[in-house]
Amino acid sequence: MATNTITAAGGQAAGARSVVLACADVSLRERLRASLVGLRWQVREAAGGAEAIELMETARPEALVVDCWLPDLEVGEFTGMIRMMYPGIDLLRVDGVVEVGGARSPRRNELLHALREAQDDAPGTAGSVAMVTSSPASSGVGTRPPLMREARAPAGSGLGTGLAEMVGASTAMVELARMIRLVAPKSTTVLIEGETGTGKEVVAKAVHRLSARSAKSFTVLNCAAIPESLLEAELFGHTRGAFTGAVQSRTGRIEAAHGGTLFLDEIGEMPIALQAKMLRFLECGELQRVGDNEVMRVDVRVIAATHQELERKAGEGTFRLDLYHRLAVFPVEVPALRDRMEDLPALVEHFLEAMGRDSPRKRLSVEGMMKLMGHGWPGNVRELMHVLERGAILAGDEPEIGAQDIRFGRKR
Repeated sequence: MATNTITAAGGQAAGARSVVLACADVSLRERLRASLVGLRWQVREAAGGAEAIELMETARPEALVVDCWLPDLEVGEFTGMIRMMYPGIDLLRVDGVVEVGGARSPRRNELLHALREAQDDAPGTAGSVAMVTSSPASSGVGTRPPLMREARAPAGSGLGTGLAEMVGASTAMVELARMIRLVAPKSTTVLIEGETGTGKEVVAKAVHRLSARSAKSFTVLNCAAIPESLLEAELFGHTRGAFTGAVQSRTGRIEAAHGGTLFLDEIGEMPIALQAKMLRFLECGELQRVGDNEVMRVDVRVIAATHQELERKAGEGTFRLDLYHRLAVFPVEVPALRDRMEDLPALVEHFLEAMGRDSPRKRLSVEGMMKLMGHGWPGNVRELMHVLERGAILAGDEPEIGAQDIRFGRKR
């Protein structure tokens, strides 16, 4: 991960304070860095939100300056997360609005001066700065406001999970989103546990999106969908003639994910004989193609998922305990739908809106919602999606899905 640390004299000057710049615009970062270094600030730079979070954890700066757009995170989501994780930090933005509240560093005026200079030095612009220290929601920009205009956030603006992939604002989902944000900037192996249909792959994609690997490949392999005899070659690749039918060499999923993330779904179905080879890869980052003597190193972040109790399987001898512990460095539990029924209306709205992109948008009747609320949802969110899709078909040309259109599995 590329970061820069700049001080006025090659080292940290006496009395210097540190600031992280989160900005994808290299030119703007350069102007801000020059201004801040001249004021004896120690500057660390990040091209995106995930990289900035990692710097925050190691540098513990007094201030964070964030651009009005980030390539990997929505800015309101990012600043809300920073406020929760680092309530004492001075948090500034460069989009022209100042929000009241929060921390105020003794040298905030120096930051504001540096931001003004950086904006004023931009070709064809006369800049202003914004400070975000209280509200989880952005107030918007519009036309350029007077310098240092203060504004409060709209009442009732809540973050929910703050992640585009995850719908709902229940306690369980907010906690899940917090765990995702904490682990995403790292390269730590993640084990996602949860019942079938809860959305474990969605969680894996969110971790990848918020990581510094987001520009690289997100490679998926379902361990239960590949025959046991082919799974090793699928994971590690093979050379020509390595086995019957191997008419040419092939790159495995691990190698294909180099620089990115490998998502191993249904890891509990991996054959015990292959688990030893997987453990070695996780421990040393080396792999060997089937039929090849050459060992190659790859840089891959592994996220695994299972609906099974791997620790119990380890006790039964059907899953290696050492592999379980290596996978579960950071375990994440995805809640079942029945444990977050308060999210059901939001999920219904989400799925109906998605279905409305390809066909006339339908709504759900009150009676239909009551019927959904009374169901146990053994298939979780995936079952809900299918029930609504079935209901939309059964409703025909009617604009509303009624209770009579809600059917759970086969009608007996």
